[in-house]
Amino acid sequence: MSASVPGDYVIRSIRADEWPAVKELRLRALRDPLAHLAYLETYDFAAARPDSFWQERAAKSAEGASGARQIIAEGPGGLWLGTLTVLVEEAGTTDWAGSPVERRQGHVVGVFVRREWRGSGLTKALFDAGLEWAWASGLERVRLIVHPDNGRAQAAYRKAGFAPSGRTVQLVGGGPGEVELEFVVER
Repeated sequence: MSASVPGDYVIRSIRADEWPAVKELRLRALRDPLAHLAYLETYDFAAARPDSFWQERAAKSAEGASGARQIIAEGPGGLWLGTLTVLVEEAGTTDWAGSPVERRQGHVVGVFVRREWRGSGLTKALFDAGLEWAWASGLERVRLIVHPDNGRAQAAYRKAGFAPSGRTVQLVGGGPGEVELEFVVER
C-alpha cells in the first residue's frame, strides 16, 4: 500500500527494517501530554525495551504480515508524521482485556500524529488506509478503545467514521468503574 495523499505526504505500510523509526515515533507519542490517557505504557517503560523488541514489533506489523499492519504517513525527507496499527482479532479468541472475540475484526491501536500535522486531514487519511487494509483482509468490523476523557481522540475517531458501540472495557490496572469506551465501524 503506497498511495499519495494531498498534503505533501505518502501513506504506506512500514517495512520490517524500519524498526528504528517505529521506536522513535512510539517514544515521541509517549511524550504527548495526553499519553497517559491514550497508551497502556509509559515512556520510561518503552524506552527501556531492547532493540530486539522493536525489531519484532516492526516485523509483526510490516508489509506482508497478516496478523497486523502498521501504517504511517511519511513526509518530505522521510520524516514519519503519524501512524496507526490495525491488529487482527480472530473470532473465538480472547482480546487483550480478557473478553471473548465474537467476530473476526480489526483493533486499531497506537494512533499518533505529530502535533504540527493535527487537523490537516492526515489522521483521517491514516484511518482510511487502515480500514482499506482491514476490509481487504476480510475483517467484518474494526474497533478501537478510547478513554472517556480523551475528547481530542474521540473527535478524530468520529471524523474517521467510528461511533461508540455502547460497550465499555475495564481499564488495565484501573480501579472499579474505570473504563474505556469501544468505538466501531462496520464493513
